[in-house]
Amino acid sequence: MQPGPLPIPPHFDPQAVGRLWKVPYEERAQQATRWADQHSIQPAAEDEFRLCLVLVDVQNTFCLPEFELYVGGRSGSGAVDDNRRLCAFIYQNLARISQIAPTLDTHQAAQIFHSVFLVDPDGHHPPPYTSVSAADVEAGRWKFNEALSASLGVEPGYGQQHLLHYTRQLKQSGKYDLTIWPYHAMLGSLGHALVPSVEEAVFFHSVARSTRPDFQTKGDHPFTEHYSALGPEVKQDHRGRPIGARNQAFLDRLLSYDAVVIAGQAKSHCVAWTIDDLLAGIDPDHRELARKVYLLEDCSSPVVVPGVVDYTEHADQAFRRFEQAGMHVVTSIRPLAQWPGVMARAAG
Repeated sequence: MQPGPLPIPPHFDPQAVGRLWKVPYEERAQQATRWADQHSIQPAAEDEFRLCLVLVDVQNTFCLPEFELYVGGRSGSGAVDDNRRLCAFIYQNLARISQIAPTLDTHQAAQIFHSVFLVDPDGHHPPPYTSVSAADVEAGRWKFNEALSASLGVEPGYGQQHLLHYTRQLKQSGKYDLTIWPYHAMLGSLGHALVPSVEEAVFFHSVARSTRPDFQTKGDHPFTEHYSALGPEVKQDHRGRPIGARNQAFLDRLLSYDAVVIAGQAKSHCVAWTIDDLLAGIDPDHRELARKVYLLEDCSSPVVVPGVVDYTEHADQAFRRFEQAGMHVVTSIRPLAQWPGVMARAAG
């Protein structure tokens, strides 16, 4: 592992992190090549200590204040502040980060967590942030919108049976009730893209280190939520047929690294569920693998909608549980060489 953090390249503008703009790829590519030469940065393939940075859903839809599901946290500026620190972390540790794995929440309108999927007895769709429990479905307060049946390739009765099964499965597994989210991360939209400042940093890293980002898309199945990058909330429908599976290939790759660093949005949902699935994917006989996972606490914020929902405590409790399991909760401003266990693993 190379000693000391690198300087931040002069092109990075901290004030632009909260805005939408186009990355000048050709210019950045030339600058990244010169930067690698200037600082003797080797190709990632030559790394002896391999570190993967997982960026969970660092997309416009979650990270820019004017977009659909902005994660402001209690401060109101959560995701913007998080990404300002995250970009600095990437640039300062450019020579140490072997791989960046961005995940992309990927949706269309007709999905189980969007309003159009459900109707009440009067045919009205639920407003955003409606919580739909198994009891609500059993009582007939919400039902599947049968007008979507043909488009989704199912018979009319399937949707309602699955909705009841789905909400019951969430309850039985101790997960959040089904939440109706604002339309977000729509495939092909501006909201689906990485937030520009982070996209720029990922691109710069790719050129400087001669490596490709390991992009992971998730969330496109209409009949299940998919918070975690490693698997959906519910894996089978009411007939026992698969509607999703654990992303075993990605899990295996993550566990092959010497260190895995996780950041992104939202701390209370997609970040927490990804970490939870990573922990669950570790063989009980090899729980020591949890100790190579580092959670960037200052680069992630919980979902908070003032006066509606506040998941701050849920997120904090989850991170405490991950820490108790052996993972490390760290901050981006602390030098990587000072993180618990990093130097020992690098030396080993």
